[in-house]
Amino acid sequence: MATIKVVASNRKAYHDYHLEETFEAGVALTGTEIKSVRAGRVNLRDGYVQIKQGDAWLMNCHISPYDPASRENAEPLRPRRLLLHKRELARLQNRVAERCWTIVPLKVYLKDNRAKVEIALARGKRQYDKRESIAQRDAEREMEREMKERTR
Repeated sequence: MATIKVVASNRKAYHDYHLEETFEAGVALTGTEIKSVRAGRVNLRDGYVQIKQGDAWLMNCHISPYDPASRENAEPLRPRRLLLHKRELARLQNRVAERCWTIVPLKVYLKDNRAKVEIALARGKRQYDKRESIAQRDAEREMEREMKERTR
């Protein structure tokens, strides 16, 4: 059975986007980058995925430099290649070519000691959608509180 350790998650993506479909992608990293990932020094907040020349690239994802290897560190915000199957890539490329679709990283995790990124096909939320989801979440919390009081 595969062991999974979540290293970083992009909570802002769940707030800003309607998520349609998720994919698991491997990431091509250098030696010092994987050590930083294992240490949990990853930030996905402003990250996105771009498809260029038939490859998917993780852009604007910050992986902090690994301190003990000061000379061999790669640039923290460099584009990183995502490893996907051809049909997954083609599907993503077709959907992104349509209007209003984007690909966002949701979380970085280690699966059997290999770094993986969960990416999602997403459509941006409007301001009223965000307010609506916050109100719905508050209503659910209130209902849970009421149910808890009744069971006491």
